[in-house]
Order: sequence, then structure tokens, then C-alpha cells
Amino acid sequence: MEREKSFGTRCVHAGEGHNPFGAHATPIYQTSTFVFESAEQAAAIFSGQPGYRYIRSPPNTPTHAAFVEKICSLEGGKAGLAFSSGMAAETALFLSLLESGDHLLSTNIIYGGTYGLISSLLTKFGIEVSFVDTTDQGQVKANMRENTRMVFLETPANPTMAVSDIGEIGRIAREAGAITAVDNTFATPYFQQPLRLGADVVVESCTKYIGGHGDLLGGVAVGSNELIQSMKRPALLAGGTMGTHEAWLCLRGLKTLHLRMARHAENAMQLALFLESHPKVQKVNYPGLACHPQHLLAGRQMSGWGGMLSFEIKGGVEAGRRLMNNLRLCSLAVSLGSVDTLVEHPSSMTHAVMPRETRERLGISDGLVRVSVGIEDAEDVLADFERGLEMV
Repeated sequence: MEREKSFGTRCVHAGEGHNPFGAHATPIYQTSTFVFESAEQAAAIFSGQPGYRYIRSPPNTPTHAAFVEKICSLEGGKAGLAFSSGMAAETALFLSLLESGDHLLSTNIIYGGTYGLISSLLTKFGIEVSFVDTTDQGQVKANMRENTRMVFLETPANPTMAVSDIGEIGRIAREAGAITAVDNTFATPYFQQPLRLGADVVVESCTKYIGGHGDLLGGVAVGSNELIQSMKRPALLAGGTMGTHEAWLCLRGLKTLHLRMARHAENAMQLALFLESHPKVQKVNYPGLACHPQHLLAGRQMSGWGGMLSFEIKGGVEAGRRLMNNLRLCSLAVSLGSVDTLVEHPSSMTHAVMPRETRERLGISDGLVRVSVGIEDAEDVLADFERGLEMV
């Protein structure tokens, strides 16, 4: 039996070869529809036989198919779907697997857009929702109900970097007849593979590390053949299909994922240590620091600490604004996972949709600053933060 290729090799080679003309790079199949050889072939494909028919219908185009094959290889899944955004992937996930009367148990610290989707949209369809501290398995068990159909985890969590035990929570969910879905955007499959840990489905925002260069919008879901099959029709009808050019950018971005993520994490650790020792910083949230409450768990289920961190600056929101306004190398922008370092203020930007009392209870204080550490030379990033903190 041929051994499985290593992760970096699969980043480069998995999914390639979707081209009948022998091009080295997978082409961009810039078409909205496909021509059939006969009416019989068209009928067969529309009845479920493998084949391409229309860009909104999975497998979309050969470009999409190549990207999905590559990300499935990296995540350890059997099948996947590409979407126009991470939010589109989550919407298709929830609407395909949940219905009126079902209960969704979710991590309480999640991306603001996901919080809004779960708390305001799903409830309109009669889906019951509970937000729970999933770092506490006792709370997960206590909040499981007879009608719980899904446990949704975001780990590490945005923006506090809280880490949940995927394997143990997956076991709790299975015993209750529920599936476990994990947002793996922060860790990426390079540092964490939820499906191998016991999750049933993974969603990621391709806008972030998968694309890696801040120039696309996309999302993906990966899981078993059966689960992904159940998502295909909702994905088709909702229309949130990834564009062909975006699929090609994701395919290209994944070829360097292993190289970029190693550098992101290396730089993030250096910045975390610098901030931890700075007198104007009250607290640093980074799984790689021994002071992180889930440091040992992160070390077991992740192969590295990732490129995201957050920290509380002394002086609250005004101090945070002065810092961000005085950074010169690092950019003030939402999103994350780009090759350059981005900083943002969660309580007034990405998580403004959350009520203030909810944010404060979850540790998203007005003085919290989130950093997506890029792959620049670390000394330049540190110098920029040192200069910015001098102005606080």
C-alpha cells in the first residue's frame, strides 16, 4: 500500500490534474454552463450521474473540483462544497441539517457574523439555540437536550482564543445523537484537523488563511459523503456558490499553506511574548503561552499555536484606539489570515453585533485588541507595536 503523502506535499499536489490538455497549473474554467453531448447525457447528469452542468450546481466547474479535492485531502474529509463566503457555508450547514423544533448548542464566543446568524436568523425558523461555554464540558453535557441535533464549535474562538476539546465534545454529541461541526478558520488544517479528532463536519472561511493574501471571499465545508450530500441541495437553492476565480485563488493559496502557517505561528509567538512582558498590556490571549487556560489542551489537539492572538491594553478603549492609530506597518482592518499583519478592535468592529453586556461577560472588553500576525520579518512587527505602545 502506498503511504499517505505528507501534509506539505499534499498542499502542493493534491487535487491537481483537472485538465484534459496537460496544463501544469489547473485552469480557470470561466464558464457559467456546460454543453452536453446529447439529450440523454444531459438527463443522466441532471438525474445524479457525475458531471458538470451549471456553475451553481456542485461540482460547479473543474476548478472548483480541484480546490475541493485539495482541501478534503488536507482536512481529512471524503467530500466538500465550496461557497461564496464562510457565512454562506455556515448558512447551508445549519439549514440543511436543522429544522423547526431542533436545538443547536453553540460555542458562546464566536465570530460576530456567526453570532448574528445563529441568534437572529435561525431562531426565525423555529430552531432553538443555546450559547454555552464549550471550554467547560460539564456545561456542554448540562445543556444537551432530547432535540439537540448539532453542537457547533469555534476553536480557537474569535477573538479570545478560547480552546474547546473537540474529541470529548464530539463524544458527548454522538451519545446524544447529535453531530459536531467545527469552525476551523483560526487553526486551519495545518494546525488542527477536527475530523480526525471526532468532528463530523468542518467549515472554514477561505477568505482567511486558505486564500492567504487578502484578495478573495470564500468558504468551504468538508465532511463525510453522506453529510455533504445532504448539504448539496440547500447549497444549490440558496445560491451561495464560490466564483470560479476565487476557487482558483484558493487552490493556489493552499499550495503554500504549510509554509505560511509556520511563519504566522513563529511571528505570533514572538509578538505574544513581547506583549506579555510589556507594562502597558494587561493580558495576552494566545494558546502558545503557558498562562493560557487551555494551553495543555491546545498542545494535544493542535500541532502548533496559530497566527492569531488578542490582548487587553491598560486604559481601555481609548488606549486601544491610540495604539491602533499609531501603528505604521500593521494595518487597521477586519478579516485575518493575510500575509500582512492586521489589527482590529472587536467590540466596535467584528463583534459590535453582540450586546455590550454579552461581550463583557465573554471577555470581549472595550480594551481588547485582536491581531492577525503576518509573515513579515518579526523584528519589524515588534518594532511597530513597540512604537505604537509608546504613544499610549
